[in-house]
Amino acid sequence: MDKSISELVDEMTLEEKAGLCSGENFWLTKAVDRLGIPSIMMADGPHGLRKQEADPDHIALSESVPATCFPTAAALACSWDRDLVGRVGSLLGKECQALGVDIILGPGTNIKRSPLCGRNFEYFSEDPFLSSRMASSHVSGVQGEGVGTSLKHFAANNQEYRRLLTDTVIDERTLREIYLASFEPVVRNTKPWTVMCAYNKLNGEFCSEHSRLLSDILRDEWGFEGFVVSDWGAVNERVDALAAGLELEMPACRGDRDKLIVRAVQTGQLDEALLDRAVMRILRIVEKAVSNRKKGASFDSELHHKSARETAADCMVLLKNEDNILPLEDQKTLAVIGGFAAYPRFQGGGSSHVNPSILDIPLDEIRRTAEASGMTVLYEPGYPVDMIRDRYSNRKFESASDIPDRAMIEAACRAAEKADSAVVFAGLPEPYESEGYDRKHISIPPGHLELIRAVAEVQPQTVVVLSNGSPVEMPWLDGVKAVVEAYLGGQGFGGAVSDVLFGRVNPSGKLAETFPRRVQDNPSYLNFPGDRDRVEYREGIFVGYRYYDSAEVEPLFPFGYGLSYTDFSYDSLEADSGELTGEGELILTVKVRNTGEREGKETVQLYIRPVDSPVSRPLQELKGFEKIKLNPDEEGTLVFHLSKRDFAYYDTGRSDWYAPDGTYEICIGSSSRDIRLKRSVELKSLNREKSVYTRNSTVFELSLHPEGKKMLDIAGRKMEEERAISMDLLMTLFKDMPLRSFHMFAGDLINEEKLDSLLETLNKD
Repeated sequence: MDKSISELVDEMTLEEKAGLCSGENFWLTKAVDRLGIPSIMMADGPHGLRKQEADPDHIALSESVPATCFPTAAALACSWDRDLVGRVGSLLGKECQALGVDIILGPGTNIKRSPLCGRNFEYFSEDPFLSSRMASSHVSGVQGEGVGTSLKHFAANNQEYRRLLTDTVIDERTLREIYLASFEPVVRNTKPWTVMCAYNKLNGEFCSEHSRLLSDILRDEWGFEGFVVSDWGAVNERVDALAAGLELEMPACRGDRDKLIVRAVQTGQLDEALLDRAVMRILRIVEKAVSNRKKGASFDSELHHKSARETAADCMVLLKNEDNILPLEDQKTLAVIGGFAAYPRFQGGGSSHVNPSILDIPLDEIRRTAEASGMTVLYEPGYPVDMIRDRYSNRKFESASDIPDRAMIEAACRAAEKADSAVVFAGLPEPYESEGYDRKHISIPPGHLELIRAVAEVQPQTVVVLSNGSPVEMPWLDGVKAVVEAYLGGQGFGGAVSDVLFGRVNPSGKLAETFPRRVQDNPSYLNFPGDRDRVEYREGIFVGYRYYDSAEVEPLFPFGYGLSYTDFSYDSLEADSGELTGEGELILTVKVRNTGEREGKETVQLYIRPVDSPVSRPLQELKGFEKIKLNPDEEGTLVFHLSKRDFAYYDTGRSDWYAPDGTYEICIGSSSRDIRLKRSVELKSLNREKSVYTRNSTVFELSLHPEGKKMLDIAGRKMEEERAISMDLLMTLFKDMPLRSFHMFAGDLINEEKLDSLLETLNKD
């Protein structure tokens, strides 16, 4: 663009400005040719590029061009590897440059509130710390290639059921600590070009016209500088949305909604200055996109496929490995069973459905590796698989396995009996989970379930490989020797799972979400998906492991869990100080050693536990993680940096984050349930604001003030002498009592006059 943005806005007509705030078609923004303003292109992501090959004015039903299908976010998060996710983002950015896409729609960083959400495969984690770090790496990788991202879906889009109408009701503390916390660090630290608003309402207002969400929090608090784009079809009232801070409505509205904006300005309903502000925000991103285009850009599809395969292997989680059956060695005959081995489920359904440039078939990859070492491979599908064409791509594998096929299961068992071991491929067919609808249960299809049970009965050396986008029940778990959770591993899944099974890759994935034993154990169970068009998040901050660990509910597999073909020991948790004061930071180091016989990677997790707290808090919360690669007998040192915010909760009274002084435990573990090292640290004088004491302040709050503690000590000694009440019992009985009531029990130590004098003393500067 030859002129400055402010000059362009001055020269635009009212109609042109209104028109720039909606799409030209399904994927393009509008151009203003007379002023030299070009259009820019957006396309679906986030784990691969879905750019339509046909006329983009088509309603998103045509085929997409071939592109690399990387593992979905559910799988990527299990890598716990920021660098790996950043590399995937960079490769996605290169493909966008080569295919003429300016903004890729993603990543999705919504929290996995319930395992039933049909779109969970597209989100990272149940934990906002992990989710935000994965999303930050993704954004940095893509935008490092001069391509924009669209952080989505803002906010609290945690179910597919009636997602365009549902009112998500969340208290302020839960909203801040869980659901917004997944977005905040990404916006503050990596500056996504755009943020996509969610379909749903939040506490009574549609996200598309939620000024507190889009303007007060996103822009004023977090410093967002790009433009807000609607999810496709999300806008309720266009003028209200524009005034609230939603600049671009997608897809095209055929001019109808633009006329509403024009009329609102002409009648004084909408200040034209707000429209100008929206146009300027859009033009800044248009200018950035155009200036970052790389002429003649291309990418090596073979190289990207190789990376997709390596990435998938690093994301796989070894859930069970009894008697070290894996990796497969010294086998003469191997039975490979399950239709997913020949027709893999490697990605999720809906708008993120990628047309893969190459596709590894697990059965072919296993045969290639096995036969090279003289191993015979037998194959039986075990359940029916139909290959059909869907509306998003020309490849789609769908399993018709709701009803067990006895003949196919018997054939599979015969093959298993002939072999030294069996590998069963199972999981969730696409009709079980997809964008657009939620799951009704967390079971795998009956055909898969019965196949696993039958094969395990005749072949004690049975391994199960799961392809699914979210947790499943495993009633068959005790009957099999090993389980590999592959999630939805992208187009390189087939080669990756072969590499893991045969030990070419040592699995290092850790679960980014808790696997419950049954869906009823999930804290959201009684309030998902809600009643009519209202869902209340009554579990509050106790989402995922925060609930399971605090309530001591035994999961099937805990958050952060994952096995390896080697072993690691943890030693020497050291801190640069025993306390954290003011706005400084606490630096901790941990030593980790590979005590096994194979090279491997370990993810070390840091959790913080408040020893005592004035408010309800989870038992522990993830506040750090680092992944390290070690050779046998090699030791490495990991460093963690903690700040005041890491110890804080959101105090609604202060409308800010608050870290109470006191003792906290630093817990270092291999999962949330496998804590290896602990040490205590003290927080002192972290809060600049002075507490205000009133007649309704509690005895406990009084004890935190030096003068108040002196008075309580005197009262305690007097009560102990007169009434044989110990100081410990005194605090137990009275700690939550307001001072206006306590003075009635403290005898002549505190009367009304003395209470007023005490409050005056406590509130002095």
